[in-house]
Amino acid sequence: QLQLVESGGGLVQTGGSLRLSCAASGRTFSAYTMGWFRQAPGEERELVAGVSWDRGRTYYPDSMKGRFTISRDNAKNTVHLQMNSLKPADTAIYLCAARGGASIMAEYNYWGQGTQVTVSS
Repeated sequence: QLQLVESGGGLVQTGGSLRLSCAASGRTFSAYTMGWFRQAPGEERELVAGVSWDRGRTYYPDSMKGRFTISRDNAKNTVHLQMNSLKPADTAIYLCAARGGASIMAEYNYWGQGTQVTVSS
């Protein structure tokens, strides 16, 4: 089993920044593709960023490009999500996830508990 624990959420004003972290344990972190998802009340969960295990390819939906940056540190078994120019629409629970294959878009097998991000107007 791979355990994932998120941190770094909180309350921030519109236009502010937050850096989320996800610490992994239990398996070889470098062998997993990592993703950050978010889920707002009444909304479906959506992928906001991903980074593959093999060549460190990254993916962002168009709405996140230029504002969100995902990075991984295999030596520290962590993945980060830097979020800039935050908007109230970014308010959600942010979850870290992992999967064993190289595809960023396929189903993820392991999930953290999530961290709340609230952006005030």
